[in-house]
Amino acid sequence: MRKRLPRIIGKPAVLLITLLMGQGCSPPRAIETVPLIDVSVLTVTDLRSGLDSGWYSATDLTRAYLDRIKRIDDAGPQLNAIIEINPDAMAIAAQLDAQFAAGGPRGSLHGLPVVLKANIDTADGMATSAGSLALATHQAAIDAFVVSRLRAAGAIILGKANLSEWANFRDEHSSSGWSSVGGQTKNPFVLDRNPCGSSSGSAVAVAASLAPLAVGTETSGSIVCPAGTNGVVGIKPTVGVISRSGIIPISHSQDTAGPMAKTVTGAALLLEAMIGFDPSDAGAVEFADGASLLPDPAGVRLDGIRIGVLRGYYGSGRFPQVDAIYEANIAVLAGLGATAIDPIEYRASDTQRAAQYQVLLYEFKAGLNAYLESHSVADEVDSLADLIIYNNANQPRVMPHFAQNIFIDAQATDGLEGAAYLQAREDANQRLRDDVDALFVAQKLDAILLPVNGPAWPIDWLSGDNYGFGGTAYLAAVTGYPSIVVPAGNVSGLPIAVGFLGRAFTERNIIQMAYAFEQATRARIDPMFVETLETTTPSPGTR
Repeated sequence: MRKRLPRIIGKPAVLLITLLMGQGCSPPRAIETVPLIDVSVLTVTDLRSGLDSGWYSATDLTRAYLDRIKRIDDAGPQLNAIIEINPDAMAIAAQLDAQFAAGGPRGSLHGLPVVLKANIDTADGMATSAGSLALATHQAAIDAFVVSRLRAAGAIILGKANLSEWANFRDEHSSSGWSSVGGQTKNPFVLDRNPCGSSSGSAVAVAASLAPLAVGTETSGSIVCPAGTNGVVGIKPTVGVISRSGIIPISHSQDTAGPMAKTVTGAALLLEAMIGFDPSDAGAVEFADGASLLPDPAGVRLDGIRIGVLRGYYGSGRFPQVDAIYEANIAVLAGLGATAIDPIEYRASDTQRAAQYQVLLYEFKAGLNAYLESHSVADEVDSLADLIIYNNANQPRVMPHFAQNIFIDAQATDGLEGAAYLQAREDANQRLRDDVDALFVAQKLDAILLPVNGPAWPIDWLSGDNYGFGGTAYLAAVTGYPSIVVPAGNVSGLPIAVGFLGRAFTERNIIQMAYAFEQATRARIDPMFVETLETTTPSPGTR
């Protein structure tokens, strides 16, 4: 029988409970035994400990997050991070509690709620919409392979997260975090600032404690930018080690799902559960490293590690505060024993970038058409061409702020067998892999340190996104290599992150580096839901 906590009000009680649990004490007795779970102050490690020891149940935890979604996402600041709640969430939690009582946990994620980006198939009562009204009622017949992995590990699929519509691949003037289904997701640190895209809802959900774990997807920066901008940890794994089956695609050369959490340990725990070879994914690769991806708590030194320091990045000098954070954290790594190889410089040529865009256009049309043909979406939407017609016919609702020029460019491509596509892949993906590999070999690098983001820019539906800094996600995205981003500081309360890029299948190494950095800096901050930088008054109803 699970033990229950008494109802105690306030954050000090949570800290006391955590201390008592660490000392192995029994729960205090009280007449009222409804548990208090202040999820805003608990990490995944805390939650696992509480679930495993019986301090609270999966049902308690699920209810706590659903309550917080009502208070913070639906009301209060109205973040618009969650597009849909799983109607079966409480029933799944109750089933997991019964299983725990009968025979222990199902797996490493037993009882932990997880939010999924709304381009990932779930065979339940939720839609897989990609944020588009064209797919607003589309319910998949089977789970995406990665979702089946999460369920097998005991995760509770809590809901679907908002995203940049079509994962930010509809028009070059889009506003990250906006979709015709979910509206505009807000940055929880400063509400009129952009959350970055396209996995914006996933990152905001974790940052605002709407869920302890979230899954995003990335083609080029769509995990690392929102994770950095919203002050959480995000991992973009080696392309192919996580199945893409059942995920609405952009590019089979670059697409991957990846985890987000408040801590490196939480993100690594979710990544472990997600990785698995899927023979139905034509681009799947075997992750041969059988060791745990969880960081070693004792491994807080980086002696003997060689880390290249990327210089000449886009926007260098634009934000002196960001450059100062980067410099300070280079010094942190040196203090941990790492050898900084400074500088490392690489900027893709205009030819490479043009070729990469062509690869995405070709692969998007082929992949999306294949997805739509294999799913019963709607009678009038069976192809990219149908979507273009649908969007034009429903322009006031679907395209009130920006158009679909990327859709139109992709529709003009002529298939994956032609010489133009094959040459573009060679000029983009393979050439960049060769160049990055040469950097690693020549300098004997274990990782490259990257600046990830500048301060979040104001939401702008007229001009679209204004990144103005970084662009370093390109290196990991186009090579298909893994990267991890970690909070590194803040500018006026807006989170700034750095990232570690490794070669293929080096997730375990860069996770350990990121963990050592995280423990040394403790730079993550909680959002204060400030309305604008013109005021420091928090929005009501945020705690």
